[in-house]
Amino acid sequence: MALRRSLLWPLTALLAAQLAGCASDSGSGVQSQKMATINGRGKLVCGVDGKLPGFSFVGPDGAYTGLDVDVCKAMAAALFGDPGKVEYRDLNSSERFAALASGEVDLLSRNTTMTLSRDAPGGNGLSFGPTTFYDGQGVMTPVTSGIRTLKDLAGKPICVESGTTTELNLADRMRELDVAYTPLKFQTGDQTYAAYLGGRCIAVTSDRSQLAAKRTSFPSPDQHVLLPDVMSKEPLTPATVNGDPAWADAVRWTVYGLMQAEELGITKANVAEKLAEAKANPNQADLRRFLGVEGDFGRQLGLPSDFVVKSVAAVGNYGEIFDRNVGPGSKLKLDRGVNRQWTDGGLIYSPPFR
Repeated sequence: MALRRSLLWPLTALLAAQLAGCASDSGSGVQSQKMATINGRGKLVCGVDGKLPGFSFVGPDGAYTGLDVDVCKAMAAALFGDPGKVEYRDLNSSERFAALASGEVDLLSRNTTMTLSRDAPGGNGLSFGPTTFYDGQGVMTPVTSGIRTLKDLAGKPICVESGTTTELNLADRMRELDVAYTPLKFQTGDQTYAAYLGGRCIAVTSDRSQLAAKRTSFPSPDQHVLLPDVMSKEPLTPATVNGDPAWADAVRWTVYGLMQAEELGITKANVAEKLAEAKANPNQADLRRFLGVEGDFGRQLGLPSDFVVKSVAAVGNYGEIFDRNVGPGSKLKLDRGVNRQWTDGGLIYSPPFR
């Protein structure tokens, strides 16, 4: 019996120590080892691409910008009240899931498609948040190539990045069309696009948003065209590890807060005014709960009560983030399409904050 106690005691002590360190510092009692680690570190470590204009890109001054980057900033603002408390890690497609699983990064906000195999415990075991950009796979080719449809690519080499949904989607679609082609596979996006620009392949395939983004950095962008074919559904979604549901919920509802803010007309410019309005009028129950004036939504997530106010004040609402980075206010000038609010016929829809 004494031997059993000697074996069990270290395990019991270790478990108690782990549980003691699990609660976030909000006093909510929410158990999250990841949030405890982030709060103890004093900054969020966010995995991004780093080389994709409009989504995550490092400028000449070393500053990160983009839609995916703004998700990281919104999360840092929700946690610390400071969007600058983020350390970015550039990850290629082959590195991203291992970096998340190992704890090298806390959050993956890197043009990653949500799929069953990536979500399932028997697959990559990720926990996906709300989709921040609904996309589809496309093909880009030089204007002078004469390629106008996927069938025109018969017998031609196509550049594709390995370890992505892009690779499998291309194979599936060409198989459906009974079109033989030669895939030229590369480990990174830089290698893929360098090969395309170097003439090693007649076309390159990826998410349509990525193709449009990469094209802006080409020597002659107008000499490259996206084919009209859309080969797949690509819901680009931030992800966390599957083993910490409290952290996943905090990320999920912070992103939903950005979407709900747009629906309510709350912007970076007027969020302080809306907060003052909510505080002054006790009859605006929904607005008061959403902005943390009353209720305990933040506490339930292990976040400050005004986490929505802090995130919107830092980066704006979802519509502002889209327009600034990939929409009319950007070089990409992408149409919002299905990334419009549900009230405008799109797919951006936040569940109720109740």
